Amino acid sequence: MKKVGKEVAFLHTGKGNPRSGEGSFVRLKDGRIMYAYTEYYGEDWADHATARISAIYSSDEGESFGEPVVLIEKKAHQMNIMSVSLVRMLNEEIGMLYLEKLDTGDGCVYCMPIFSYSNDEGKTFSEPIPCTTVPGYYICVNDRITLTKSGRILMALSHCGDFYNTVTHHIEPGHIRLLYSDDNGRSWDFLPPDIFLCYSEGLGLTEPGVIEFDDGTLWVYFRTPYGYQYQAFSHDGGNTFTGVEPNLYFTSPDSPMLVRQISRGTLAVFNPQGFNCMVDRLESWGSAKRTPFVLAVTTGDGRDFDNTRNVGKSAMHGYCRTFPKMCYLLEDDTAESYCYPALVEVADGFLVAYYHSDGKGICLNSTKITKVRFDEIGL
Repeated sequence: MKKVGKEVAFLHTGKGNPRSGEGSFVRLKDGRIMYAYTEYYGEDWADHATARISAIYSSDEGESFGEPVVLIEKKAHQMNIMSVSLVRMLNEEIGMLYLEKLDTGDGCVYCMPIFSYSNDEGKTFSEPIPCTTVPGYYICVNDRITLTKSGRILMALSHCGDFYNTVTHHIEPGHIRLLYSDDNGRSWDFLPPDIFLCYSEGLGLTEPGVIEFDDGTLWVYFRTPYGYQYQAFSHDGGNTFTGVEPNLYFTSPDSPMLVRQISRGTLAVFNPQGFNCMVDRLESWGSAKRTPFVLAVTTGDGRDFDNTRNVGKSAMHGYCRTFPKMCYLLEDDTAESYCYPALVEVADGFLVAYYHSDGKGICLNSTKITKVRFDEIGL
């Protein structure tokens, strides 16, 4: 498998900044690229530790980036704000969906989706707009907003019960809900169906993404601990969904995937199970290492990444013959871990940002941005 891309930025962590990552890109009207991300500050890197949203900028199509600036500071009542998704809306404003962590006061945490918008190209953002008023633990993974052909904003999220218990670390198995807005983020609601996994144990479905095929079909894909990304489809705008099934193309060590449509095709970034699963190669928290990091490429709208038509005898045969030919290595050092990608198109290719363990033994550490040229992958 060919290795592609070059490093253009690396946000190394250090004293007072124990973690930086899970971000999203947007192109500004002056031509610059903005990358907004979660910047943890203090001494703790855990998911509920102190964090704000900061940004870096590129003026040369992603060849280099400047120093970080604070975009949105957390408020006093918030444990943190994190996990940014950006979108250029039909009214030309920049929309931002992110999560806020709130302490319930009894050892538990709410995680709530929040939307804000900017009409001055990201210099300032509006007061937060709650996407739901029902308290709970909702997981929206970064860079997963989809703007449909109708102008509807879609965001798939995982609803993991009423709260996260910081003492017992208990969280309910996730099921998928789709948030939508038809008025440029001023109001939000859920589409009617909830998507559940057929298994009752484990973490359920979490950290989803959604894209729209050319014919209007919605493809929702999810992180699972069952060795693959799982998926479901809607042929009626999200009012009903097919049953949940594994996508045999996308093996996974319980790590999120990103699928992004660009002008020349569709890209998927994911962690395959690229090493012997019998070997004890774990993150410092005991989970499977998220390594290596692979880019899959198709010139279509993403339907090539659906292998359901091959289910049966020819499933793995088709996988072995065709899918690896569509793939390239972004990272091949299996001593490191990589996850939570974001992607944006630039003039001569695209940028991929992601967590990099940076020699620290835990993937949720630093941010690396890699630039891939179209001519490297034949687009």
